[in-house]
Amino acid sequence: MGEELFDILTPMVSDLGLELVDLELRAGLLRVVVDRPGGADLEAISSVTRAVSDELDRHDPFPGHRYTLEVSSPGVERPLRTPAHYERAVGEKVSVRTMAGGQGERRLQGTLSEVDDRGIVLTGEDLPEGRRRLEFDEIERARTVFEWGAARPAPARRKGTARRRAGSTANGDDRERITTA
Repeated sequence: MGEELFDILTPMVSDLGLELVDLELRAGLLRVVVDRPGGADLEAISSVTRAVSDELDRHDPFPGHRYTLEVSSPGVERPLRTPAHYERAVGEKVSVRTMAGGQGERRLQGTLSEVDDRGIVLTGEDLPEGRRRLEFDEIERARTVFEWGAARPAPARRKGTARRRAGSTANGDDRERITTA
């Protein structure tokens, strides 16, 4: 259901001028992560929340059950899901977890130095021979890593909303949550 829902929501989020970065579906929770160049402020997140909520009335991810819809910006540690996400993160420190059953360490951290149509190259002192090539199909999950003391990205503008509670979390992402009946 997660991939199907991702495919349903992607064009709708794009029509609002944002990119659907990630979607997480867990028991009682649907987390939608959106972004755009310059960041997604609470006004954009509120627009996406309303549109996604309307769409979920037609494609209920938890038929007959209550759930929480959480729409947020990715914050300072951004998930890497598509080749385009990896390309934008070249030169940044990333954390990668590989699929079970592969060779070598499952959890890797290093600088994302190369991306091509098949995979990525990580470099760093903690990697064997200072580098490791990974094919996209070997990667279970990846994200950028926030380094304390490094230049921080500009925070997203925050605006209040009378309809729903909104705020900023400790890692710097703006977030809005609603619970369905």
